[in-house]
Amino acid sequence: MTKDFVQDGIPKPQRNWAMAAISVGISVAVLDGAIANVALPTIAGDLHVNPASSIWVVNAFQLAVTISLLAFSSLGDLWGYKKVYVGGLLLFSTTSLICALSDSFWTLVIARGLQGFGAAAITSVNTALLRIIYPTRLLPRGMGTNALIIAVAAAAGPTVAAGILSVANWPWLFAINVPIGLIAFGLSAKFLPANPVKVEGQRFDVTSAILNALTFGLLISVIDGFAHDIHWYILIPGIFVMLTIGYFFIRRQLHHPFPLLPIDLMHNRIFSLSVVTSVVAFIAQMLALVSIPFFFQRVLHLSEVATGLLLTPWPLATMISAPLAGRLMSRVNGGLLGGIGLAIFGLALCLLALLPDHPTHFDIIWRMVVGGIGFGTFLTPNNSTIIASAPSNRSGGASGMLGMARLLGQTIGAAIAALMFAFFPGNSMKMSLLFGAGIAIVSAIVSSFRKTTVGIYKKTK
Repeated sequence: MTKDFVQDGIPKPQRNWAMAAISVGISVAVLDGAIANVALPTIAGDLHVNPASSIWVVNAFQLAVTISLLAFSSLGDLWGYKKVYVGGLLLFSTTSLICALSDSFWTLVIARGLQGFGAAAITSVNTALLRIIYPTRLLPRGMGTNALIIAVAAAAGPTVAAGILSVANWPWLFAINVPIGLIAFGLSAKFLPANPVKVEGQRFDVTSAILNALTFGLLISVIDGFAHDIHWYILIPGIFVMLTIGYFFIRRQLHHPFPLLPIDLMHNRIFSLSVVTSVVAFIAQMLALVSIPFFFQRVLHLSEVATGLLLTPWPLATMISAPLAGRLMSRVNGGLLGGIGLAIFGLALCLLALLPDHPTHFDIIWRMVVGGIGFGTFLTPNNSTIIASAPSNRSGGASGMLGMARLLGQTIGAAIAALMFAFFPGNSMKMSLLFGAGIAIVSAIVSSFRKTTVGIYKKTK
């Protein structure tokens, strides 16, 4: 049984402060997801571990986010999105301090895992909060702003890391999160609104949370194993165990009144198509972002600095196009707009695959700009559709599925890119980009047939 509030969004002064809280919180969570990569060689040397082991500083964070994202989404529907978000910020800030003070490798890895749980709590309800902050008619604009913030944070990660490391040692990469996280905590506690929907009779399903963690943890591990050429006699049992646990997990969700994995929402054709399209888009994007740097450095013999600068136009173009797409949704159907964005994105991947043998910087830059414009034009209407096509009391589950779609897409894309490196050692970038373009264009066609209306949920059998 649910009790709905009539209010649509919150008043503008509070809305601006609430959006500031969201902006600071999601920025620091996204930034920290990539910032440690730059310092891995230094961390490995200081803590006396080999490069292969040092990867766990990144993997522990990513794995924690993956296995707990849907659980925190469910808690958001149950306890309130504000409580989960604020609690996530507090956990994230505390564990950032532990990371900064770590004097051993395994202390750092454990702290990074706990930090990942904090990041999962923040990201799991981030877009659900936007639905209660913004009036329905302005939701696409809020989603566009959110996409802009995430794009800026993701693009700034390597630059911020390099800047900090130029004046301080690696613990400061984590210490800098503490004051920023506490600022976000204070703003969120004061200005974020409570859930406009109260769900009665719902209880947190611990068994489903454990099965979810095991299923998605094993799935990510198996995909990563394929990417790193792990022996088949390890992968085959892993796949069998994953499928077995996954079967019981799905079966439980089908018969649960408040499923952790929102299978009931997948009955809504618009919701399910939007989630699948999101996974495909992130696969295609990751294929590009993994393969292109290797091409720049190993084929064109560009420096790391030049590579970073030539990659920058992509997120910059996304930063501009994502909020513009949010404004266009009041005039253009979201499914059609997302399809147009994916088509532009697919075209850009084709253009990058067909670069001349000796491209100028301009040849590369304008193609990267087209890719960023296409991805940003797709991202905002698709994310808005995922959130708005779910009923109000299931916004947390929808937000979790949005985050899970991104994580799965990025993981699968990285694994496919690794397979391309193995099968096409002399032409891996071109094959990766053409494959990404193909699936993007097919998804664009599917997306264009979606008839979406923000704010309307229609359950289909």
